Amino acid sequence: MRQSKDIGTPIVDEFKIGSKVRELRQKKNYTLQDLVTKTGISKSVLTEIESGDVIPPVATLLKLSKALNVGMAYFFEDELVSEKISVTRSGERIRLERRPHHHEGEVDYIYESLETKKPEKHMEPLLVEFQPMEIADMVFVNHEGEEFLYVLEETLEFRTDDRMEVLNPGDSIYFESDINHSFRSLSDKPAKAIVVVWAKG
Repeated sequence: MRQSKDIGTPIVDEFKIGSKVRELRQKKNYTLQDLVTKTGISKSVLTEIESGDVIPPVATLLKLSKALNVGMAYFFEDELVSEKISVTRSGERIRLERRPHHHEGEVDYIYESLETKKPEKHMEPLLVEFQPMEIADMVFVNHEGEEFLYVLEETLEFRTDDRMEVLNPGDSIYFESDINHSFRSLSDKPAKAIVVVWAKG
């Protein structure tokens, strides 16, 4: 697995995620249309994910995980062993860079999975970098579950359809993630935050 030049963390091979999605789908005898129905993700996007052309953002990966009945960790490790205690060293974190074929309307952020070994956990801890952008470029997403976010660096804006909050380092927010929501950095650099996602089983 190749290394990130910036922080030395492994960068996941996007084709590996795509191939695992395809293998799981075929194992369950799902057609692409079946997966469209179960996730609400368009067939064209699913095709690009399976072919490795795009890396799915967190909300999309959570929907795929639920539809395919696996935890997100399944997509990051070759062998998963369920243990009561799981330690992830800094060099073991999986970093997902911005997708090389970024499409208009896709969420634009970088995230790292902070736990990649426990296959059936109920929470997904992530380190996320949110990019600076104009309001018009913000992409709103929603998925079942709840989220907790703690800001580490820079200033982050959180928006829903009818609410806006500005979050500074040390601030946190907890919300039900079935509402449309989006984030953007208000600084000239990416804002970093610890995000914990709980996806309803």
